[in-house]
Amino acid sequence: MKDCLFCKIINKELPSEIIYESDEIITLKDIHPKATFHILILPKKHITSINHLKLEDKNLVGALFLVAKEIAKGNNLKGYKITINVGKEGGQLIEHLHLHLLGGKIKEMP
Repeated sequence: MKDCLFCKIINKELPSEIIYESDEIITLKDIHPKATFHILILPKKHITSINHLKLEDKNLVGALFLVAKEIAKGNNLKGYKITINVGKEGGQLIEHLHLHLLGGKIKEMP
């Protein structure tokens, strides 16, 4: 989507601190971290939210979680939290599916 902030980052139209990138997935530091360690994990394919997933996306969704696990392991996180906000009412600010990987000291979240 041409107006999607994350799509612009994926297409290198906007700068971002990229942590990991593959053909399907990109991860970057959250610009408003809610924890000592806060990374966003998103598919390069534009999917608005969990509500827009299709059966054909099941392997991609699994890959998102496996990348989260590897990033947590690579950063020696003993424990961590993964959150997904769905829709504006669920706290989703950018309409592009993404996981929040949080570790270390976590700030209060609404």
